Amino acid sequence: MKYKKYKRVFMIVMDSLGIGAMKDASLFHDEGTNTFVHISERCNGLNIPTLNALGLHDLDSRILGTKKVDHPHSFVCKGIEASNGKDTMTGHWEMMGILTTEPFQTFTDTGFPKELIDELSKKTGRKIIGNCAASGTEIISKLGEEQTRDGSLIVYTSADSVLQIAANKASVPLDELYRCCSIARELCMKKEWLVGRVIARPYVGETKENFKRTSERHDYALSPSGKTYMNTLKENGYEVSCIGKINDIFNGEGVTKTQKTVSNDDGMVKTIEEAKRDFTGLCFVNLVEFDSEYGHRRNPIGYGKAIEDFDVRLKELLQNLKDDDLLIITADHGNDPTHRGTDHTREMVPMIFYSKSIEQGKCLEDRTSFADMGRTIIENFDLKPEEKQIGNVIRELM
Repeated sequence: MKYKKYKRVFMIVMDSLGIGAMKDASLFHDEGTNTFVHISERCNGLNIPTLNALGLHDLDSRILGTKKVDHPHSFVCKGIEASNGKDTMTGHWEMMGILTTEPFQTFTDTGFPKELIDELSKKTGRKIIGNCAASGTEIISKLGEEQTRDGSLIVYTSADSVLQIAANKASVPLDELYRCCSIARELCMKKEWLVGRVIARPYVGETKENFKRTSERHDYALSPSGKTYMNTLKENGYEVSCIGKINDIFNGEGVTKTQKTVSNDDGMVKTIEEAKRDFTGLCFVNLVEFDSEYGHRRNPIGYGKAIEDFDVRLKELLQNLKDDDLLIITADHGNDPTHRGTDHTREMVPMIFYSKSIEQGKCLEDRTSFADMGRTIIENFDLKPEEKQIGNVIRELM
C-alpha cells in the first residue's frame, strides 16, 4: 500500500493533559490554567526522562523535572483548538478533520431537566435517582444500596456532554440496562437535550464497601458530524486500529479494529503489542485515566504519578518502533487539577512527533488546529481531504 514516509502512525492522546490556557480561555472561565505545569509544581518536579528526551521542555520551560536537550528525532509544538469547546468529542473529532462551531451541551451545574427525567422514567418503567454531576465511583457508593434495593436507575453527568446510567447487575440485568440506555439515547437526540454520549455503567456488589464497576460499559455516541480522516483511511484500505474509548468517541466511524482498556497502563500494553504487529495505517489510542481519575477529581499528585508511569511505558514503546514508524503524542483539551470546579479547561495541547527517520528535530511554531495531525497522516498515505475537512500538512514531517 502507498505511503510517502511512514508505514505506521501511532497517535496517543494523553486525555486532558493540556499545556497552557488559550487566548480565549476567559470565555470559558479558564484563565491561567496549565495542566502540565501546575501538576509538575504540585509534585515538586516530575520524573519523566523519556518525554524530556523528546523535547518537552521546549514547549514550556516551567515544567519542573524537564531541561533543555537536543532532540534530533522529534519535532514538538503546541496545538491551538480551532473548534468551540473543550470536551472529549470536540477535541478528538477536530484531530480527524471536523470543525465544531457549536459546543456540545453539558448539564454539569444543573442536572438534567425534569421533563427529560420524567420521560426517561416513564419509558423505562423505572424510578430515576441521582440526576447530578458526580464521580462514577462516588455516586455508586452514595446511591448504590438504594438502587440495588429498588431497581431504580442512577442517572448522573460530568463535565463532558454525557448522560450516564449506573445500575447493579443484581437488580437491573445488563440487557435491561442497555435497553434503558438506548431509550435515553433516543430521548437525548432532541435539540434541547442533545448530549454527545449516553453511557451504561454496570456494577456489582452487595454494599457500598464492595461495589465495583464492571468492564461492560457501553457508549451510545453521536456519529461525527462529517466524514473524518479515519473514514478516508478505512475507505482506501488502510488499517485504523483503535485502543481505549476512540471507537466510542467516533461511534465506530472509520474504525477497522478496536480494543477496550481498563487503565492507562493496559492501553500502553496494548499499544506496544500493536507495535509488534505488521500493518499499514493508523493506531489511535486514548488514555482516559489522566482525565477521569485525576483531572476531574482534582488530584494533581495522582495525575503526576500517572504521567511518570506513562513515561516508563513510553520508553518501552519507543524501543519497539521501526525506522518507518511515526509516533504522535498529544491531548484533546486540558483538565487542570489545580483549577476551581471539576470541569475541563480550555488549553492548548502538546504535539510531539517522533520517528527514527527524523534527523533534524526541533521546536516548531504553534499549529492553529488539532486537525493538522490528521491532515498530515492522510498526506503521508497519499490521500486527499474532503471539501469540509480542516487541517494543514505539517511539512517538516514529510
